[in-house]
Amino acid sequence: MTDIDSLRYPIGNLTTGQPYTMVQIHQAIDHIAHLPHKLTHLVGKWGDAHLDTPYRPDGWTVRQLVHHVADSHLNAYVRTKLALTEDNPTISTYEEGEWAKLPDSTLPVSHSLVILSNLHNRWVAVLNGMTETEFNRTYYHPGSQRRFTLGEMALMYQWHGEHHYQHAYRLAERNGWTH
Repeated sequence: MTDIDSLRYPIGNLTTGQPYTMVQIHQAIDHIAHLPHKLTHLVGKWGDAHLDTPYRPDGWTVRQLVHHVADSHLNAYVRTKLALTEDNPTISTYEEGEWAKLPDSTLPVSHSLVILSNLHNRWVAVLNGMTETEFNRTYYHPGSQRRFTLGEMALMYQWHGEHHYQHAYRLAERNGWTH
């Protein structure tokens, strides 16, 4: 992995389409449950100078990254509920890079951290109430041109949350902000 790749993918690339177990799904749900607190603990008291620092050259700022996680996880929550209530729905995609340029991406991160905390409480309640059969329900992602099970989605969002947390954490480490 090149230096820029290690900055872009600090925990490695996401792999999909792999078999998984219910134990792995429940571990993923536990990670999803704790992400808002973990992210708030890391960046919640950072000032604008830290928040407006890109995590890598030509990358998003930490502020944009936090707002992106809220946007992404809102979409995942809706996708979960759609897949639980419809037969293999085709979900809507969105241009995350363009969303990161919208005016709300300049707001204080506290707005998105509060959203994440409340959203994850609701999302985890849904996920923890699901049966193994429900984790096998699917949605169709037109951008990827494939179906995803809700079990696979839980693992993807465990990865997604940690992926972006590590962007901010490793930036803090590189800059001596962790003390």
